[in-house]
Amino acid sequence: MIRVGRSSLVSLASSPAPLAAPPGAVPRHVAIIMDGNRRWAQGRGLPVALGHKAGADAARRATEAAVEQGVGWLTLFAFSSENWLRPAEEVTALMGLLRFYLRSEVASLAREGVRLRVIGDRGRFGPDITREMERAEAATANGTRLNLTVAMSYGARAEILAAARAIAAASASGTFDPAALDEAGFAAHLATAGMPDPDLIIRTSGEQRLSNFLLWQAAYAEFVFQDVLWPDFAARHLADAIQEYGQRERRYGARVG
Repeated sequence: MIRVGRSSLVSLASSPAPLAAPPGAVPRHVAIIMDGNRRWAQGRGLPVALGHKAGADAARRATEAAVEQGVGWLTLFAFSSENWLRPAEEVTALMGLLRFYLRSEVASLAREGVRLRVIGDRGRFGPDITREMERAEAATANGTRLNLTVAMSYGARAEILAAARAIAAASASGTFDPAALDEAGFAAHLATAGMPDPDLIIRTSGEQRLSNFLLWQAAYAEFVFQDVLWPDFAARHLADAIQEYGQRERRYGARVG
């Protein structure tokens, strides 16, 4: 069960960010690349499936910690479009784990005011999992304490390509003038439409790359790379990343001083 403390609601509106984060600032939107489940399990001589289960528990802790820290938006990269290429038994175990958590956690999320969204290619999942996603989103739709987005079967290049195709189709049909397209208009065709761009992106396990995650949205994000395997991720790791974020000056390409 997710248990969270009291926290004021961060505005859901996507307004321009300041040029510099004030000291101690809390990012409005934190995105996390959850990496290291397999290595965690292998290092302990455990089946990979148990590493993913431990990773799901860490995702719960991260959600709790985000609310405690006053974060308004949390996006978790849970399963990439490339992850379908993993061994069949691992993918099957992951799908079973996803099905279990969608069913078991939704009541807790709704009770604690967490709104859940799932982004990614749902067509790759079975109809039962798709229904569970839709049910979870509907059950948590009124949540205002935290906007939790889980990226499943997600790839940023595919997302951008889908947006370009939609715009091209609208242009070809005469319903859209491509000369009127701007960055905001393009972003409205992405899976994250209506969400603020991430202010802070965290990647665990010591790796330092985006791995096809939020490529468009990450244009001005701050990055924190942590040498901790995802199943060991705790509230203090999120707090450390937010503290480091608060010490940085965000310039967005502008000259300051």
